[in-house]
Amino acid sequence: MIGQFLQTVSDIAAESGFAALFASGGLSNLVMILISFLFMYLAIAKGFEPLLLLPIAFGMMLTNIPNAGMYHSDLWVAIEGEDGSHYYDYGRVLKEGGLLDILYCGVKLQVYPPLIFLGIGAMTDFGPLIANPKSFILGAAAQAGIFLTFIGAAALGMTATECGSIAIIGGADGPTAIYVSSKLLKATDSIDTGTIALAAYTYMALVPIIQPPIMKALTTKKERSVVMGQLRPVSKVEKIIFPVCVTLIIGLMIPSAAPLVGMLMLGNILKESGCCDRIAKTAQNELMNIITIFLGVSVGATTTADKILTLSFAKVIVLGVIAFALGTAAGVLFGKIMCAATHGKVNPLIGSAGVSAVPMAARVAQKVGQEEVPTNYLLMHAMGPNVAGVIGSAVAAGVLLSILQ
Repeated sequence: MIGQFLQTVSDIAAESGFAALFASGGLSNLVMILISFLFMYLAIAKGFEPLLLLPIAFGMMLTNIPNAGMYHSDLWVAIEGEDGSHYYDYGRVLKEGGLLDILYCGVKLQVYPPLIFLGIGAMTDFGPLIANPKSFILGAAAQAGIFLTFIGAAALGMTATECGSIAIIGGADGPTAIYVSSKLLKATDSIDTGTIALAAYTYMALVPIIQPPIMKALTTKKERSVVMGQLRPVSKVEKIIFPVCVTLIIGLMIPSAAPLVGMLMLGNILKESGCCDRIAKTAQNELMNIITIFLGVSVGATTTADKILTLSFAKVIVLGVIAFALGTAAGVLFGKIMCAATHGKVNPLIGSAGVSAVPMAARVAQKVGQEEVPTNYLLMHAMGPNVAGVIGSAVAAGVLLSILQ
């Protein structure tokens, strides 16, 4: 009886996660768990994009617990069809998969990112952009980092789909990066959506650290000291017409951008119409929060050691920061052009907000501007390029998908 009890205890111990963690090959899981602790620290203690970085970090920890059975990477090996296309056996995922496998279906089927855009639209005020349409130029200019990085990644010998997936990080828009990479990346590529998402949200969190040195290096004290005039009031009618027009124009010009732009503008018109308060509040709060949890945890679950502790991931990190830096620089440089063209009426710092890290990038522009003139309030002016950057990143995503799919 005692022997049987000891054997049972021995069997349980042998099958435990601890045994697997310290067995041959388990060290990489331990390293990934420690990395997840680092991201948890950055989210909780430093406030780096905690709403998404914390779920991603916790999902990373869950997926690297041996024998937990919550995520199975073997279920996400694409099957090649007779015509050479690749697809996933979702029936098998639903039948054999764990909790995180099932949640990850929303990423692979491109469901979560458009729903995130719905919530963003319901929380966004496009008034500063409508009041100053020139902000569209700055938002578009900041997307230059995406296409310049695409060229650089191609020069390093990466596949076209890898180049597009890495380049979109320059838009500083996590949902867009996830949407594009989940559509483009193939089973034969050396990176996946999880690595792209991790890099994208890491750089979004580091906006206050990465952007100011670039902004100061490219502008003079005189330019940073420009005080901009007050924006004109925007009517309710303008705010209602705007999302309809943007959806139609972009949807007709670049149909592949319609899912993101359409959901963004749907959320916005729900907010601005004034007749759908309950739905708008649901999109802003309950729906947005639920999808954020599902998206973060399931994306974090894909960050296994064989995908993160690689040279390919190092390339993603390096190229991602280059894309982000180039986007910031392009926005500031176009801001300088507008400053010259308007004879000093535009502060070039607001161009840095053209990357769509809303509203953090706009706050950084405000902070850097106030370092020169404490009474200078650039926030609302910077929100114009900032929200234009959200639209711009979605359009850039549509362009990449149109070319590469």
